[in-house]
Amino acid sequence: MNATTAVIDRKWHTVAEVAAMLGFGLSKTKMLVLTGEIRSVKVGRNRRILPAWVDEYVQAVTAAGPERRSA
Repeated sequence: MNATTAVIDRKWHTVAEVAAMLGFGLSKTKMLVLTGEIRSVKVGRNRRILPAWVDEYVQAVTAAGPERRSA
């Protein structure tokens, strides 16, 4: 018999995972989440972020120009 393994793509990222993805510190990423610059939902005591929301943030920062990125 062939055993099949289901691969499940994770739909949500933690704040720490997003910080690592963006190359930011955890404190900066938490601040971006709390101010709404990066969208998130609260699940229990934790925040979760969709990959599309990380992409939205990156697009917004890129569109804002170099002066925004250096802040």
